[in-house]
This record gives sequence, C-alpha cells and structure tokens, in this order.
Amino acid sequence: MLSVSGASATTLVTVLAMTAGGFPGPVPARCARILAVETVGGRSHWNFMSGIIGALVDNGHAVTAFTPFLDGDRANYTEVDISTGFPVGLDLDIVGLLDHFRNPFWTYGAYVEMGRSQCDAIYSHAEMKRLLRDSTGFDAVIIESFWSECMSYVAARLGLPLIYVTPLPVVAFLERTITGHVSNPAVVSNLMTGHAVPATFGQRLTNAALQVYGSAVQRYKEFQLRYTGPPKEYDLVDPVPPSLVFVNRHFISDAPSPVPRNVIDVGGIHLKAAKVLPKDVLEFIEQSPHGVIYFTFGSTVKMSTIPESVKKGLIKALARVPQRVLLKYEDEMDDKPENMMMKQWLPQRDILLHPNVKLFISHGGISGLYETVDAGVPVLGFPLIGDQARNIDNLVNAGMAISMDLLSITEDSFLKNVLELLNNKKYSENAKNAMKIFKDRPMSPESLVVYWTEYVLRHHGAPHLKSCALNLTWYQYYLLDVMAFTLACISFAVLVIYNIFKYAACVIITKISNHLRDVKVKRE
Repeated sequence: MLSVSGASATTLVTVLAMTAGGFPGPVPARCARILAVETVGGRSHWNFMSGIIGALVDNGHAVTAFTPFLDGDRANYTEVDISTGFPVGLDLDIVGLLDHFRNPFWTYGAYVEMGRSQCDAIYSHAEMKRLLRDSTGFDAVIIESFWSECMSYVAARLGLPLIYVTPLPVVAFLERTITGHVSNPAVVSNLMTGHAVPATFGQRLTNAALQVYGSAVQRYKEFQLRYTGPPKEYDLVDPVPPSLVFVNRHFISDAPSPVPRNVIDVGGIHLKAAKVLPKDVLEFIEQSPHGVIYFTFGSTVKMSTIPESVKKGLIKALARVPQRVLLKYEDEMDDKPENMMMKQWLPQRDILLHPNVKLFISHGGISGLYETVDAGVPVLGFPLIGDQARNIDNLVNAGMAISMDLLSITEDSFLKNVLELLNNKKYSENAKNAMKIFKDRPMSPESLVVYWTEYVLRHHGAPHLKSCALNLTWYQYYLLDVMAFTLACISFAVLVIYNIFKYAACVIITKISNHLRDVKVKRE
C-alpha cells in the first residue's frame, strides 16, 4: 500500500529528521518515488507542502517526507527556530515582531541567514547524510525554497529533477536564480511592500528600489556566508534551477502577472472539506441570532502580546456589536465580554465555512486568506509582516476587505470598520463574487500538481520548460552588454561626427581667413 512516510509540522520544532517510515517500500513501476523536504516548520508552510504531497499520494505515488517533529535535538539547530523561521531568542510579541520584520533593510539579510541555517540543519542530520550517501531509489525531489540557493543541494547531489514549492504568493528574491526572470517592478509588487499593485509613481519608485536593494542584499549575504565562514558541504556543488515551481498563488490573492512556463499556480491546495465543529463551538455559532465574528492572528503570533491599550480598545469595541465573537487567545482575560468565546485553538477552516460567520478579523496569512475567500467571508485585516499587507490589499482591491494598522487603532475607528463590513452589503456580495472566481478553475490545484510532476518525470526533468535566461549572466540578462555596446557605438558615431564637423569647421574658417587676407592685400 502506498503512503506518505512523514509527520505533519508541529509548533516549536527545532530539528529536521527522517520520519519513522524510512524509505518507501516496493511500488508498482508506474509510480514515482519522491523525496519531499520541508525546510520550515510553520503551520502555513506545512499546509501547502502537505497539500502537494497528498495530491501525489492520492494518485498512486510514494512520497517520503522529511518533516519537523517535536522531540528533535535542539543542539542541531541553534541559530533559527524552524517552527517560525525566526531567530532563536527573538521575543515573538507583536511589537517586537513589527520592529524586526517591518524593516526591509534588516529583513532581507536575515532571511538569507535563516535559509542557510535551515540548510545547516537539514544537511547535517545523520539520516540526511545517509540518504545522500546511499540512496538511489528516488525519482524526484520536492523541497521548499526559502531565501537561499543551498536548498537545491539534495537534488544536485542525487542528480534528480528538482521541484520547488513556495507557500508565499511570490517567489521573492530568488526569482532570477530559480526561474531566470525578474518581475517588472512597474506592475508586480515586491514581497515587502504594503500594496497589491504599484499604482502611483511613488509606489513604483519604492517598489523598484526595494527590488534592486533586496536582490543585491540577497546576493551579497549569500556570497558573504558562503565564503567567509567554514566550508559547507552544500556549497561544494553548484546550485541547480528547478524543473518546476509550485506557487501558492491565485489571481484573487495576487494580481495577474507574466510567469515562466515552469511556474505553476496552485493557490488553495491545502483546502479540505469541512469537518464537524466541536459541540461547544457549533452551539455558540448557531445560537448567535446576529451571526458570528471570528478573530485570530494565526498560529505563530500570540494575541495576548498585543499592547494593553490596543487590546482594551479591541475588546471594548467587540463588546458593543450585536454579533457574537470567537477569539483565538492564549491566556485568561479578566474582562471578557459576554458575547465572546475564547479558546487557545480553533478549527479555522471549519468555522469560516459555517454560514453564520459574518466577518473574519485576520493578520492576512496566506492560508487564512484562501480559507476566507473560499468561504466568501469579508475580512478586516491587520497585516503584521512579510506578505500579509500585500495579501490584505489584494482583498481590499477585490472589494471584500478593509485594512488597518494594529498599533494605531482606537476603539472607535475599529468599531466603525467592523460595523461597515457587517452592515454594508457590498462587502459580503464582493466576498461571494471572489469565492465564485476562486472556485472557477479548469483544473483543480491537485490535478495540476499531479499532471506537471508526472510531466517532469516523463520528460526526464523537462529541461525544455526552463527559460534560456538561466544561461545568461546578470549583465547579459539586463542587456547591460548590449547597452554598453550601443553606447560605445553612439559615442563613436558622435566622436566621428564631431571630428568631421571640427575638420569641416577648420577648413571653412581657414578658407574664410585666407579670403579675408587676400581681400585686405588687394585693397592695400
């Protein structure tokens, strides 16, 4: 029987290990043996990877997954906590989070360091070492690309087709390395910008500046960490570009843009059919005559760390609405309103699909974004870091959301926007329209994953899908050599023309001077 050998991601994971199932057993010849390596332990990252793995397994392929687990040896992973992607010791209160990750001048370099730390954890593990030394049983490698070229080492070492997955809606600053191309900053927003589309001159200018800066920092940090520290095993082999890239993107969550042929959008692949809600939660929702507001900031950030003044404003405002409120909250709350239920964990997907849920208050994580679009529920967004502001702004452009800054809200401003989203029918109508667009697909994300993975296997890595731009150096890609040649030709032409005119002018001036001298002589 075919199965996935691997465990789902859990919180506070600090090391990767090969799961108990080991290598896949004998499988029919038509089935592929695939190695999946999850490099980040965040819940949204595993949601996306597990959706891809599940699609392949359901279609008869054997997948061995390297995934995080709770009882790992933390000593193998001291620089970065793989459960969050954040440096170990970083206080994940909301204010500290915003101070660190809203500063792109710090973030870009830090992400590259995180990526290489994750490679240290993966490739230093004993089971991975054994796999790289002994294994010849796989047909392809699927791995999450995270801000460093070192992720491709396992595929390069084993000589297998490489498939990257990215749970973000954009490939970010590895675009050039992975696909050969760079998005046009005039029309495609940078990962770190707060807008979905650069609509003004200022936004285009900022977007272009961030694109250049981020790419330069990524290259510099990669070079610095590769050549200034102790030699790394994964640096001894040149990185390889992937045959495919599966991106967690859909044109509801990301504005349409040109993409290379081997980049496949499979946004929402993690979505599953609704399950029965816990009895107390179901009763709370169904016994709410005016509907329910669902409020959470996801699995990484603790809502209890919101500054006290902001928290009081939020709670007081929610106490004033006729709807009931489901709040994901980690601690006790002394002044909890009567219309509120709090739990440390709530089944988000199943709650959003209940027809009595009228509003989703969210930080804009990509998993929750697809869940709310698929359910047709309006959103009040408080984006915190990374792609979240961009995600929420796409929903604002779809007419189903309002975005606010968490640290600058007041009770009245928050209440005003909550009531606007609840009482103005255009938001719920637009949310339902976005849901229809999201569901209207010629092929499901699962079918796309299976088809293109099998396509790559059938065609031995499908090198014909890879852009010829991968063969160009950076100065060739940006046509700097052509521009330099053109400038040299123009300069040469200008120089020739200048000298011709200079010579002609000298001849004319000489003739005029001689003529004037002859006239003067004749007069004398």
